[in-house]
Amino acid sequence: MYHSFEVDRVEHRLWLSTSQQGYRLHLRDQVIAPVAFTHHSESSGILTIAGESEPVRFAIDGDLIHLHIRGRTRIVRYNDPLRALTSSNDETRPLIARAPMPGTVVATTVSPGQSVSAGMALMMIESMKLETIIRSPQDGIVDRIHVKEGESFERDAVLVTLSEEGR
Repeated sequence: MYHSFEVDRVEHRLWLSTSQQGYRLHLRDQVIAPVAFTHHSESSGILTIAGESEPVRFAIDGDLIHLHIRGRTRIVRYNDPLRALTSSNDETRPLIARAPMPGTVVATTVSPGQSVSAGMALMMIESMKLETIIRSPQDGIVDRIHVKEGESFERDAVLVTLSEEGR
């Protein structure tokens, strides 16, 4: 699954994959390995990229990450890929939760007609042995569940359709 971070108004899409040495970082057409992070406390640790280690301090405030490394502080915005894959601004269209990656539905925690609130778990999916919770991006009513437990789906597949309350 791709992750998107914004630094100085520039979006950077990346993803991690496992390797024998730990993880590889995929950024554009580059693959950087090995990559590791060791926590020292709730707000600090050691970041190791391609054999070079740097102490890092950070504070997380919602989607903002205040990151201090190499004597500089940067504000990094995490753009949630699940939120990006939902339609939200068009009030005439239903709200759709899409799959961030191909996978299988492990469990569905809601049913059609049920009221849900923003952040509530809609279903649990599994992709490459990684379980991910699909959450409601806003308050609404479950209109339709498109994929049943045990069924597979592709990236960007519509998983759950919500409608706004009162419609």
